[in-house]
Amino acid sequence: MSATQDALKQLRIERRPGARPPRRRRWPWIAAGAAVLLVGGFVALGALRPVPVETTPARDAADPANASVLDASGYIVARRMATVSSKVTGKVREVLIEEGQRVAAGQVLARLDPIDAGAQAELAQAQVAAARSQAGQVRAQLREANANVARLSALVRQQLVSRAQYDQAVAQRDALAAQLAVIDRNTEVARRQLAVAGIGVENTVVRAPFAGVVTAKAAQPGEIVSPISAGGGFTRTGIGTIVDMDSLEVQVDVNEAYIGRVQPGMPVEAVLNAYPDWRIPGEVIAIIPTADRTKATVKVRIALGVKDARIVPDMGVRVSFLERAGANAPRPTGVWIPARAIVLPEGTPADQAAKATRGTVFVAVDGRADAREVPLAELRDADRRVPSGIRPGEAVIVDPTTVRDGQKVTLGAGAK
Repeated sequence: MSATQDALKQLRIERRPGARPPRRRRWPWIAAGAAVLLVGGFVALGALRPVPVETTPARDAADPANASVLDASGYIVARRMATVSSKVTGKVREVLIEEGQRVAAGQVLARLDPIDAGAQAELAQAQVAAARSQAGQVRAQLREANANVARLSALVRQQLVSRAQYDQAVAQRDALAAQLAVIDRNTEVARRQLAVAGIGVENTVVRAPFAGVVTAKAAQPGEIVSPISAGGGFTRTGIGTIVDMDSLEVQVDVNEAYIGRVQPGMPVEAVLNAYPDWRIPGEVIAIIPTADRTKATVKVRIALGVKDARIVPDMGVRVSFLERAGANAPRPTGVWIPARAIVLPEGTPADQAAKATRGTVFVAVDGRADAREVPLAELRDADRRVPSGIRPGEAVIVDPTTVRDGQKVTLGAGAK
């Protein structure tokens, strides 16, 4: 043996009698493995559990209904509406209208108690009769005076009566003629008073100023009505309210920042809140040349293209102002989706978001989030056009930050 082998043989571990070799500590590795398995289980469970998301259908960009350059909300208003009242104060005798009733121009709506006006008319009629009677009496006396003057005139020429008698007869005739003239003027005054009294009687009859529909009945028989408010709330100021349904139009408030997109004669499409599936064509009548400083809006008048009994005043309406496309103008392609549903490339500055040409959109397909890289076109308010990659009607996930590609999804509480 060599010296090296002899040295190796001399190396040995001295063990005391009954001593055991030390055990290895394995529990830290077991705990670490269990933790890894537990975390992996939670991750796997999260991947399997569907995530609630909110979606919205992609809108066809070629649909004229989606060619809106601006949307605004407003109300149906009547340009011709009147609260009809009497011209005089009086007690209501009868009311001949009900809500929803159609009335013609001049139709009687109500009648007031005509006691006072009737008494005035009867008095004026009596005054006219008395004046006419007095005029007849004076005319008879005047005829007799004229005959007397003519007779005395012949006798004076024959010097059978004195000149004084003749002059007295002439003066009496002239006095009667003047008296008749006064009576005729008084008779005319009495006739005019009778006409005024007749107007007073007519004023107790309330008529419709124009044809329309009764939208409110404000008075009942026995109540006092007056053309002016008497205070205290015990006197009615109107019989009812009439609306000319042919004068209905839409008035919307447009933010002054976007009023430049609206022009007179511009085509629009109106959707009533009560009938969301009914699209009513129309056009802009005028832009009211004043702004509301408190709301920073400008009022726009819009004419409706149809007349329908379902359209009533004060209905809420949503108006889309449409582009004036020429006959040969190409229709836009793709779909419109909310701009917030687009994930832009990482590192895109916020002020350059509108100029981005590519982005990622998550679409809910068969219960999973499908990530699609799509081209981006113009931005319109809160929407952006995607020329390709998404079909109209597909469910676009509005908040894409909550999902990843391939993840199971389910429609949440606010989903559409």
